[in-house]
Amino acid sequence: MLLAIFGFLQLSFADILDILLLALIIFIVFRWIRGTSAMSIFVAIISLYVIRVVVSAFNMRLMTNIMETVLDVGLIALIVIFQPEIRKFLMRLGGRYMSSAKGRALLNKILGKDRNTGNITGSEAVNDVTEACRRMSEDKTGALIVIAHNASLEEIISTGDRIDAGIHRRLIMNLFFKNSPLHDGALVIGGNRIVAARCTLPITEKTNIPANYGMRHKAAIGITEETDADAVVVSEETGKISFVSGGSVTPIQNINELKLLLDKSMGGE
Repeated sequence: MLLAIFGFLQLSFADILDILLLALIIFIVFRWIRGTSAMSIFVAIISLYVIRVVVSAFNMRLMTNIMETVLDVGLIALIVIFQPEIRKFLMRLGGRYMSSAKGRALLNKILGKDRNTGNITGSEAVNDVTEACRRMSEDKTGALIVIAHNASLEEIISTGDRIDAGIHRRLIMNLFFKNSPLHDGALVIGGNRIVAARCTLPITEKTNIPANYGMRHKAAIGITEETDADAVVVSEETGKISFVSGGSVTPIQNINELKLLLDKSMGGE
């Protein structure tokens, strides 16, 4: 074997598999943090690890001990620095199956929860939210609606004012009316009810966001990155509607497209 010329590069099948798995993990992590401020830190950590492997391969004992110490201490720092990314990873890992309507229905049955705890059905709720967004789009009324799923949004809800009301288009439009005391912030919907208004959302750390996206879009991206919630944004400047899920923004071309996305998100029956 050609690599046998170098004593420290004798590779077995297990070694090759180990390298491939490590490369896959690095690739997945890179995709998650691409465009965020954590990217430069991640590259620095990978560089330190590569240096540690090289000095160890050449049997440089002093440098190996120093690099091992740095990396051991850095492991704790790594957990602290990447806490948001680790949280998002665990959230996505646990919510991959439960993100579907069937998965949510199964979880609700296990926990003894009923999604339709309001006075209207899922389809009626979807119709009201869709119609409210359409009218606010025509009037260029800025809006930010968060649709909760399995992840608890209690911390987000606590930043606003609890409402606990049924979903009705006129109520949604009145809440986002520019002279309303509750218009500034996000509206949270859960279990086919309006849970709270004027809520503060986390802002995404992504730096590759289009310049025409305002704070509502950044907040919508932020909440959908950190939780399994979806969000709808109505731009105050252009009146355009966007649907945000998993940190990805989907511009809405027509109202039927929004209705289909909301039906999937809200589990309209």
